[in-house]
Amino acid sequence: MGIIEFIQLQPKVSIVALSFLVTLFITLVTNFVTDKKVMKEIKEKQKWLKEEMKKHKDNADKMMELNKQMMEHLPEQMKQSFKPMLITMIPMLIFFVWLKGTFATTAIAGSWFWWYIGSSVIFSMVLRRAFGME
Repeated sequence: MGIIEFIQLQPKVSIVALSFLVTLFITLVTNFVTDKKVMKEIKEKQKWLKEEMKKHKDNADKMMELNKQMMEHLPEQMKQSFKPMLITMIPMLIFFVWLKGTFATTAIAGSWFWWYIGSSVIFSMVLRRAFGME
């Protein structure tokens, strides 16, 4: 039995399994491409700044200064986030075109995307925790 036949017979199991494989791929790319040290430093600094903002919520000038400091880290955080996206974007677009065509004739033709989203959110949380990416 081939993959297409299995998908036709077991569409829910297939979409969940494919969701796991895609989420694993994206998680691995993110894990190896992202500079964890830089991201950890940024998150720690943002956490500290948020605590300081709570302390100085009545002082508008201090709040503006702290907010400015928080925004200074945004470009580096975005840079780190975009690296894995650039690597995975083209393969994912091709994969989703294939998925749409493949699941169009199955019993879950109208809901395969929601099955994919639901299972990928769950797998993403589990895999990120497993790889220590929180």
